[in-house]
Amino acid sequence: MESISLLMGEALSPYQVTLTPSGTHGQCLVTLKSTVGAIVVERVFNQVQFTDKRLLTDVVDGLHRDVLIAEGRLEPCVIAATRTATQDGRPAVRS
Repeated sequence: MESISLLMGEALSPYQVTLTPSGTHGQCLVTLKSTVGAIVVERVFNQVQFTDKRLLTDVVDGLHRDVLIAEGRLEPCVIAATRTATQDGRPAVRS
């Protein structure tokens, strides 16, 4: 678990990443703190997601998206619109 924490710390720098076992079904609480120690994002994941490279990439991507939303650099409605456009078969970005 410590090596996963280090990898996530590198991927999500400058945020401090803490992984804490949570629950009785293999969950893990992931906490991202700013450089001043304020909690930016907290999410619970199943530890299985840390054992597969593809699933771990999804976890990091999701946390990065959550950070962007928490900091106001990305609006949740933009994500919803992109998903809807992609599901409808339309290009996600139009020029």
